[in-house]
Amino acid sequence: MYLAGEEWAARFEGFRREAWRLETLPQYLMPQEEEEFAAFKAGARIDPHAVSNEYTDRLRRQVTEGRSQGRVHVLTRPLSDYLRFEFSQYYAPHALAGERIRILDVTDRDNPLEGVQDFWMFDRTEVVLMNYHPDGRQINREIHEGDVAQYIEYQRIAVAESVPFEEYVKGIDV
Repeated sequence: MYLAGEEWAARFEGFRREAWRLETLPQYLMPQEEEEFAAFKAGARIDPHAVSNEYTDRLRRQVTEGRSQGRVHVLTRPLSDYLRFEFSQYYAPHALAGERIRILDVTDRDNPLEGVQDFWMFDRTEVVLMNYHPDGRQINREIHEGDVAQYIEYQRIAVAESVPFEEYVKGIDV
């Protein structure tokens, strides 16, 4: 079953304990980000402490409710323009709002999650596979119809092998 629109958005309101994501691509080409990405490449920057929008408000609310949202992004250096954009415009303000963001840099090491595709996992009971073209354009979101145990193990590996976003970006000009 594929998810879109309200059914997809409901996953982020309905989880009880944890929403967690694995990201594996160097860029995600989302039409709604085109203008902001172009402005970033032209030098525009935001103050992550000043960001308040629907997403950051939801993150803050979830934290007060005892729910968590997190992710690990698997990447290699040098950082793509998109990753610099994502770090600056999204990860920095989202981390300040309470999202647990971690980075798994596999530049100088084997990738312990080689071949694992992007996914979201909700309460360790439901996995939604994020299907993308190689260039980062999204194809669809698909509910995984099998056992989630392997995805729980992917999460364990990703968290164990990664570092907190704030630690990773110390000294990096994004």
